[in-house]
Amino acid sequence: MTGIPTGQLFRTLTGTDLVLVRTFRAPIEDVWASVTEPDRTARWFGRWEGDAGPGRTIRLQMAFEDGTPWTALRIEACEAPRHLAVSSADESGGWRIELALTETAGTTQLRFTHHLDSEEHVGEIGPGWEFYLDLLVAAGPDAPADAPKTDFGDYYPAMKPYFEQLRTGAS
Repeated sequence: MTGIPTGQLFRTLTGTDLVLVRTFRAPIEDVWASVTEPDRTARWFGRWEGDAGPGRTIRLQMAFEDGTPWTALRIEACEAPRHLAVSSADESGGWRIELALTETAGTTQLRFTHHLDSEEHVGEIGPGWEFYLDLLVAAGPDAPADAPKTDFGDYYPAMKPYFEQLRTGAS
């Protein structure tokens, strides 16, 4: 079961950023491996294949989506172990995502940013990223082997009102 939603919206000159932060009791290299190595990303998001590198496109299989679809993911920037920017486009639109990692005294913070083209679907997008990032935390090295599995039903529709309030500016 999940806790309280953490995402925030930040309006920028070019649109809106949905930002979520997670903290790990792990060195930056371990968290970086969790978000970049195919066997590690398979644990919380999906496996990928291809020749990874800036300007290249890999194929990602979304392990927790209906039908486990494959999608093309372009690597826009990769500065190990601190910054990764990726984008994708499909029939539902384009996605631009950035991961920024910082480490202080053996604790690593991951700042996840989804650059939104529109705030229209943030009520669905926000809970989805909360779900995936909690799966990432649960897949970490300090997670107990018998930890309960995260269920998307705990996130959506329960978190939708929170994200809709961010979008509308309601308090």
